[in-house]
Amino acid sequence: MYVFDNAAPQAASRLAVLAQVFDPGTARHLAARGIGPGWACLEVGGGLGTITRWLSDRVGSEGRVLATDIDTRHLKEVRRSNVEIREHDIRADALPQAAFDLAYARLVLEHLPDPDAALARMIGALKPGGWLLVEDFEVLPGAPGAARPDTDCISKTAAAIRHVTAAAGVNQRLGRSLGRRLRHHGLADVETEGRVFAWHGGSSGTALARLNAEQLRTEILASGTLTADELEADLAALDDPEFEMRSPILWTAWGQRRPR
Repeated sequence: MYVFDNAAPQAASRLAVLAQVFDPGTARHLAARGIGPGWACLEVGGGLGTITRWLSDRVGSEGRVLATDIDTRHLKEVRRSNVEIREHDIRADALPQAAFDLAYARLVLEHLPDPDAALARMIGALKPGGWLLVEDFEVLPGAPGAARPDTDCISKTAAAIRHVTAAAGVNQRLGRSLGRRLRHHGLADVETEGRVFAWHGGSSGTALARLNAEQLRTEILASGTLTADELEADLAALDDPEFEMRSPILWTAWGQRRPR
């Protein structure tokens, strides 16, 4: 089960801030694959649809984009003639075979019990010579930041989030393995890049940290790792202009399906 439920009241805001933080880097990598007019693109786990719209603009009226999600409530706002929205579970549902010039997913594989099965489905959906590009986190242990040198603000909440997401089956180190996995599946020209940010108090990054905690508030408090007062104190620290935290590493990996 996806721990950050699209039906949660915080979901749309969380997805919007996540897009604000990570879309520029994602768009850079997608553009480097050469996406242009007439391409057929697949996005798995389309979320709010920000990358769906970006792909739609790039492929133009002669191209097409299939955007899928296990819950498409936010994707339904994307109304474009070259975009198809499909409710789809990458764990079990089939995809069109050899149909796409590019397949993409961000922060999907880390939630799956068998990410390699999902990768195999996505690769099977590529035309020979088509590109696969995937992105997932590597969440490093330890305190994520400090408002003052002698404190380790929000470390308890960060630890609680790691505990809750791990208990829900999230592989918090999956991002680092993406390149190896793509090579294992036989893709050519595999490369990887890791992106990490220093987020300061009041920034989009700390807004994302806040929304993550608020969406998982019930689970965090039920874990018994901190009290409600400790959680509120940690969230307040995210507004401190002196606060700085390290983001998770977002690993991007890409490779090309070998021509027959």
